[in-house]
Amino acid sequence: MVNMTVQNMEHIISEATQDFGACETIQDLEQAKARYLGKSGLLTEQLKGLGKLSAEERPAAGAAINVVKQGVEEALRQRREAILHAEQARQLESESIDVTMPARNHGKGGLHPVTMTLNRLEQIFHSIGFAVAEGPEIETDFYNFTALNIPEDHPARAMHDTFYIDDKHVLRTHTSPVQVHYMQNALKDESGPPLKIIAPGRVYRVDSDATHSPMFHQVEGLWVDEDISFANLKGVVQDFLQRFFEREDLEVRFRPSFFPFTEPSAEMDMSWNGGWLEIGGCGMVHPEVFRHVGIDSEKYRGFAFGLGVERLTMLRYGVNDLRLFFNNDMRFLQQFG
Repeated sequence: MVNMTVQNMEHIISEATQDFGACETIQDLEQAKARYLGKSGLLTEQLKGLGKLSAEERPAAGAAINVVKQGVEEALRQRREAILHAEQARQLESESIDVTMPARNHGKGGLHPVTMTLNRLEQIFHSIGFAVAEGPEIETDFYNFTALNIPEDHPARAMHDTFYIDDKHVLRTHTSPVQVHYMQNALKDESGPPLKIIAPGRVYRVDSDATHSPMFHQVEGLWVDEDISFANLKGVVQDFLQRFFEREDLEVRFRPSFFPFTEPSAEMDMSWNGGWLEIGGCGMVHPEVFRHVGIDSEKYRGFAFGLGVERLTMLRYGVNDLRLFFNNDMRFLQQFG
């Protein structure tokens, strides 16, 4: 152990470099490393032997061992980099890309059929002067019911299976609250009446089967002016339906009905496949609704109507189950791409 000098131990660096050079994989290299730098490796044993040397011999011997250890570690590092470089080269060669090949075709997306219907009805109503209005889907009890002449004890509330968030907030059951907001804002900024809007959007009711969904879409219309009559309502609805379905022979009839926010009120039917099909509700805006928003019902009159967007979509595209719109089945949706 007294002869622990760099010159006497240089053969260890040579042997290690030769052993490392024979390794083809990282796993083989780690095994070779253990023979020199492991717990029972050659250099580790040399370090353990330092304790047997005298105090005068120990510093020089320790420094010599460290120099040799650094040489072994450098040889190990160089061989590790060489192996990794070779593995990367082999991987690149095996995964080479033929840049002359044509690119893969990427499928094109498309609009959902309900979205296409919403776009179509907005375009049609815009062409006859209706603006598009939007509002919150979480509404207060006042806007969803009270302002529409549906007080707390009114039996009409039983007509709506409502999702209540708390005592004062609900998921809106119709887009009529948008009309209330719009009329209030129009008075605040002195932009009307007259006013002429449609309010498309999502609504929520506790109902689910082949023809009902707990979430669906409605479009409601409102026209308020000094000389509005039921005749204007009939003309607007019939013109829209004929243009939407592209059928000039399509007829519309109105049956007396009841809605708390309109008076008189009517159900709208259209001719379809040799019979009549209910398509929505309508009527002249109730004076109480005007009172809640601050419009003089002696000076202004208006009409309102509501249509189910999914119902229109089902009829236009021949869909027989409402749930197909929300199942996210690509086989169904790709038909409209």
